[in-house]
Amino acid sequence: MCTCVDLLLWWVIPVYIKSPIETFYQIQTEFFRSTDYVFRGDASLLQNISDATNVIEFVTSPNNPDGQLNKANVQGPNAKAIYDRVYYRPHFTAIPTPANDDIMIFSISKLTGHAGSRFGWAVVKDESVFQKMTMYTLINSMGISRDAQLRALKVLNVVLEGGGKNIFEFGYNTLRKRWEKLSNILSVSNRFSLQKFAPKHCTFFKKTRGPSPAYGWVKCEREEDKDCYAVLQEEANVYGRRGSHFGAEDRFVRLTLLRSQDDFDLLLQRLNQLVLEESHRQSYFVHDLKTN
Repeated sequence: MCTCVDLLLWWVIPVYIKSPIETFYQIQTEFFRSTDYVFRGDASLLQNISDATNVIEFVTSPNNPDGQLNKANVQGPNAKAIYDRVYYRPHFTAIPTPANDDIMIFSISKLTGHAGSRFGWAVVKDESVFQKMTMYTLINSMGISRDAQLRALKVLNVVLEGGGKNIFEFGYNTLRKRWEKLSNILSVSNRFSLQKFAPKHCTFFKKTRGPSPAYGWVKCEREEDKDCYAVLQEEANVYGRRGSHFGAEDRFVRLTLLRSQDDFDLLLQRLNQLVLEESHRQSYFVHDLKTN
C-alpha cells in the first residue's frame, strides 16, 4: 500500500552535487527544508542513468576546490543543471569554448576580487525559471542595492579599459607562477601530492597554456595522515580548508593561491621547510639502514 510519505517523496525533486565541491549547495538545500527539494548526495550516482527526470545538479566549472572543468552528469527530460561559472575566467583556467549552458551563475567576487560587494548575475535561457529567480530576489532582498550596482559598474568599466585583457593577463601570469612554485615544492615530496592538469587550448589567449588554478588540492599520501589539515597546521603552521568541507576525505586539504604576495611567500617558505624535513628524515633512515 502506498503511504502519504511515499507519495510525498515521489514528488520531491532530488538535488545532487559531484564531490569534491563546495558544500554550500547542500547546506543551502537543507536549510530551506523545502517539501519540493531534497539533497541526495554525489552526482556521480547519475552517471549510469540516461533518462533522469526531475533532477537538479549543481556543477561548478572550474570546480572549487580542484579546478577541473566539470560537466553535468544529469541527462534526460526535466533534468536541470545549474552551472556555477564564477571561476570560468582566463586567469583561472583555459577557456576551451564559450559558456553556453541553460542556467549559469557568475559573480564579480572572483572576476575582480570584490567579494564584499556581493554582486552577481545569472544567464537563464528558460523564461519561466528567470521569472521565478527575479521574484525570489525581489522578495528575499528587495533587489540589488544601488550602491552595489554602482560599485560593480565602476569596477567593470576599469576592467574594460585597454580592451579588457590587462586584468586577465596579470591574473594569469601571477597565478601561473604561483602554481609552478607550489608544484615544484611538492613534486619532490612522497608525503604530499597536488591535483594534475593537462595543458589546454585557450580561445581567449589563442594559445595552449598551462594551469593557473585558484587553489591547490593537496592530498596526504601516508596512511597515517588521515587529517591533512591537522598535519599541515601542527607541523608547518599552514592553514587550509579540510576536505570534508567539500564532501571529500580529510586526507585532502585546500590551499588558496588567492592571497597577498607576502602571505603566499610565507606559505611557500613553510611548505618548503616541511618537505626538506621529510627529505632529511628519509636520508637519515636510509643511512641508518646501511649502517646497521
